[in-house]
Amino acid sequence: MDPIRTLHPLARAWLLDGPLSADLDAYMALLERGRYAEGSIEKHLRALAHFSHWMTRCRLVVEQLDEDFVDQFLNHHLPRCDCHATALRTRGDLSAGLGHLLTVLRLQRVIAEPPSPTGPVAEELCRYDAHMRDARGLAAGTREGRLSIVGQLLLWKFSGRAFAVGELQAEDLRSFIAQELTRVNTVSHATALASALRAYFRYRSTCGDVVHALLGVIASPARWALATLPRALTPQEVQRLMTHCEQTRSSPRRLLAMVRLALDLGLRGGEIARLELGDIDWRAGTLTLKRTKSVRQDVLPLPAATGEALADYLRHERPASTMVTVFVRRHAPHDQPVGVDAVLGAIGNALRRAGIPHGRSHSLRHTLACRLVNSGGSIKEVADVLRHRSLNTSLIYAKLDQQRLAEVALPWFGSAA
Repeated sequence: MDPIRTLHPLARAWLLDGPLSADLDAYMALLERGRYAEGSIEKHLRALAHFSHWMTRCRLVVEQLDEDFVDQFLNHHLPRCDCHATALRTRGDLSAGLGHLLTVLRLQRVIAEPPSPTGPVAEELCRYDAHMRDARGLAAGTREGRLSIVGQLLLWKFSGRAFAVGELQAEDLRSFIAQELTRVNTVSHATALASALRAYFRYRSTCGDVVHALLGVIASPARWALATLPRALTPQEVQRLMTHCEQTRSSPRRLLAMVRLALDLGLRGGEIARLELGDIDWRAGTLTLKRTKSVRQDVLPLPAATGEALADYLRHERPASTMVTVFVRRHAPHDQPVGVDAVLGAIGNALRRAGIPHGRSHSLRHTLACRLVNSGGSIKEVADVLRHRSLNTSLIYAKLDQQRLAEVALPWFGSAA
């Protein structure tokens, strides 16, 4: 059935007689490629019809469209919309449908791509990104986080002006840090802020700038190294988690495979999301990790239980897809890989529903490390399995080595021992 014919006659007229009529076929083709459900297609078309009617009233042409006009429609027209009752007014559905519209128009080169940042600040951030990538070998996620913080500082100081590090004074840096901590006053944000700014000014020192006074302003929050204990799961909690994975109604095989990869191999959320079919060598029983956090390639042994969970998912639950990634989307748009947020969310929800409120995806890595040290493994072995660059990163797990700690513990004062 033609989904356009099922629309209200007025909404259909807005679509077929409006400024977006020439792009309807391409829009429908995008939805068909994503294998959207009939209900979703209807909502997207109703969103398009409402927007087309607004464009007609505002005398807009397609070539003018961009994110600013979509924001104007959502933020200014929608709250006081007086269109016919058939017009879709749900903000989330409108935003999703219009996002697809901009994608279609750009694929057809009807409108231009969003302009890239330009100017002295953008050029400086580009140079710094190249340094972090080529000289430091930092992963994309780390670079993105640091660029965001440094970019805020530079725009705050040099917006609309020529960029010159020498003009940045210690008082400017103090004011920026105070402003950021007023906005988000958490230890983790303060730590990220200090780390990003310190790394940037060290880079500027390699460029010949005198930044010692600026580095002296940046103070990290009090956070003693190795002061906390990693939050690992107990054997009973692990069993509860596995039981929940097997009994859940929504994609139990996919969830179990993700949990196994994190619990048995210590994979991070991003590594699970990027895992490809060709990375699994079923005959050799190995798994190859590419584009890891440390920007290197690692080959790991594939435990039997993990391999069985992966095979079960691939054979019985993975949707038909042309994607090479192991885990793909279950909902439209189909034929797309899952993102890291989907992996972290799936494991985090499973932990909470299994009655483990303190757990998150990374706690499964901690569980693997604790299991290694308590079974006699060395810190070097933990570092190798978790793929830490430095042994210092793995030293925290020495505090959980119950057997060796018991050997060096002194008798409690006043006890019979």
